[in-house]
Amino acid sequence: MKMVDVHAHLTDQKFDDVEQVVARAEESGVGKIICSAYNLLSSQQAVDLSKRLNQVYANVGIHPENVEEWSEETIKNLENLSKNSKIVAIGEIGLDYYWRQDTKEKQKQIFVDQINLANKLNLPIVVHSREAMGDTIEILKNNRPNKESLLHCYSGSVESAKILMDLGFSFSFGGVVTFSNAKTAVEVVKSLPIEKILLETDCPYLTPVPFRGKRNEPKNVVYVADMIARIKNMTIEEVAEKTTENAKRLFGI
Repeated sequence: MKMVDVHAHLTDQKFDDVEQVVARAEESGVGKIICSAYNLLSSQQAVDLSKRLNQVYANVGIHPENVEEWSEETIKNLENLSKNSKIVAIGEIGLDYYWRQDTKEKQKQIFVDQINLANKLNLPIVVHSREAMGDTIEILKNNRPNKESLLHCYSGSVESAKILMDLGFSFSFGGVVTFSNAKTAVEVVKSLPIEKILLETDCPYLTPVPFRGKRNEPKNVVYVADMIARIKNMTIEEVAEKTTENAKRLFGI
């Protein structure tokens, strides 16, 4: 069973060898990769990459760090980009109070606008939430996605995960779950049904043990799967099969 890396930044400038990166992933058992965007340029690049490489799908959207880009024209551009058949979600979108404290209200409005766009297009959303879980949950309660959606690189509590699961969300985990200090992430993985767990790398960032400090790649999702298997007392083959089923269900791939 080929695994799916549901969140990779293949358009990052650190990937000047993207074809080889994708080939290495496939050799390692990662058959599909979803390239996530964070601004208009990376959205266009993700679409172009998905057209070029069979294994790659894409999300388009504006990350909360890039709220200055937002305008009515941005919405139109994202909608036009979403007409491509390999666009599987609007993302990554959401709230980030770690990097940006000065734009909270603008972040909230742009988050809602992009949820509305996803609902118009009948697409799921991929949510980024950092130091902002309370506001994230509040917005999602009042602006529920039409489709099952994803909290990527989930860093919240078990209690927040239960609330979000009731709102129709699944959760993806990356290299952080392999870190020795990742107690909360391990607790959340233990608490969730395997049907609600997906695999990601968030590459080129958050490289898992044993490669911390090096550039992350989609092939390393195997180490995330192995850690989740150990936490859940499953085989890695079972984790690969279940998380791939989950990715196919959520993203329609």
